[in-house]
Amino acid sequence: MTENVWAPDGGNMVVHADNAEFLPTLPDGAFTLIYVDPPFNTGRVQRRQETRMVRNADGDGDRVGFKGRSYDTIKGALHSYDDAFSDYWSFLEPKLVEAWRLLADDGTLYLHLDYREVHYAKVMLDAIFGRECFLNEIIWAYDYGARAKNRWPTKHDNILVYVKNPTKYHFDNAEVDREPYMAPGLVTPAKRELGKLPTDVWWHTIVSPTGREKTGYPTQKPEGLVRRIVSASSREGDWCLDFFAGSGTLGAVSAKLGRRFVCVDQNEQAIEVMRKRLGSSAVFHQVHATAL
Repeated sequence: MTENVWAPDGGNMVVHADNAEFLPTLPDGAFTLIYVDPPFNTGRVQRRQETRMVRNADGDGDRVGFKGRSYDTIKGALHSYDDAFSDYWSFLEPKLVEAWRLLADDGTLYLHLDYREVHYAKVMLDAIFGRECFLNEIIWAYDYGARAKNRWPTKHDNILVYVKNPTKYHFDNAEVDREPYMAPGLVTPAKRELGKLPTDVWWHTIVSPTGREKTGYPTQKPEGLVRRIVSASSREGDWCLDFFAGSGTLGAVSAKLGRRFVCVDQNEQAIEVMRKRLGSSAVFHQVHATAL
C-alpha cells in the first residue's frame, strides 16, 4: 500500500507517485472537481523541447529578429512521455472508477480526450456513473496542428463531463468568462457589451509556443480552458484533483482562483515542470509504495 499524505484541512499538494497506487489512499467524496487529461493513446512518444532566445551582441547568432538584431537559440530540457498503450482501457478504467469514488455529492468530472478514444470513454463512463449523470460533451476547437489533405483536418479535443449526483452538482455560469457575439449587430448594445455565455463548443487557442504561459511540457493545456472549468464547477476553497497532472495547469489555475488542489504525476519531468511553475503555492511529496 501507499502512504497517506493528504488531509482535508491541509494545503495544496503535488504528489510524485503512480496514481493507481496513490488514489486509493484518498477518502471518499473528497473533491468537488476532478479534471483529468490522460495520454491520448496516439501510439507515439510525445516530445517537446524548451527553447529561448538570447541577444547576441556580436551579431553572429543563429537567428535574426526585430530590426536585424542577432539572437542565439538556447535549447533547454527535452520533455517526453510514452503515449502508446497496448491495452488503453485496462489502464484507464480503474482510475475512472476511483474518480467516481473520490467525487463529492456535488462534484463533477471533466475527462479530456480526443477522437481516438472518446466514444469508448462515453460508454465506459455511462456504466460507471450512470447515463443520467452525463452532463455535456465539450468540444475544444483550435486552429493548430493537423494539415491533412486526404480528410478533414482534426482541429478539436473532446471533454466529457459527468456529475456524481444529477440533482446536487455545483455549476455556476455567472463565474464563467463571456464571449463576443458572433453577430453583434443582432443583439442590443447592453447584451453586446456583456457578451454571451459559452456553449458546449469552446474556441480557444493552444498554448503559444512563444508565450509566457509555455512550460515546454508536451500537450500542455491553456489556462484559459481550464479556468472556465474550475470557475463553473467549483467554489473558492473547494478541493480540485488532477491525477494526470502533466505541466500542472489545474494547479496553476486553482491557486489563482482560490481553490485547493492535488496534482499527481509519476513522470519526473512533469514534477520538475510543476516545481518551477507552482513554486511555493504547493507542497511537493514523493510517495513510495510500502509493503503490507
